[in-house]
Amino acid sequence: MKKSNSKQPLDSAYVCGHEDPDAVRELLTKVGDKWSIFLILTLAKLPDMRARFSELERAIPGVSQRMLTLTLRTLERDGLLTREMFPEVPLRVEYELTPLGRSLLRPMQGLVDWVTENWKLVKQARTAFGDAR
Repeated sequence: MKKSNSKQPLDSAYVCGHEDPDAVRELLTKVGDKWSIFLILTLAKLPDMRARFSELERAIPGVSQRMLTLTLRTLERDGLLTREMFPEVPLRVEYELTPLGRSLLRPMQGLVDWVTENWKLVKQARTAFGDAR
């Protein structure tokens, strides 16, 4: 039997290794954005993996209040962190990683480690390409 020379498109479930590639794409989009990664890694470094909004805002350079609020809501909705309100004056709200959120720490740290090891090579490739960013 002769093989066809035309290339068949890869099945997306095969490529990502999951029966629902849309779920993979959706969650990677949410937990893989820069603010989610910084937020989860920041909470992981704080005592009890817990912090108030203002602590998180100070700890994450460049994040706006709006982006921090949206990111916190998304991560809470997806079960990666919890929000606890304390009936005090003024009202106190704290955020904490859930066990599901904590399970992301190892893979996220792996990505950070990869960046640490390879950043110079990426910069060199960008320079060679003509992009000095």
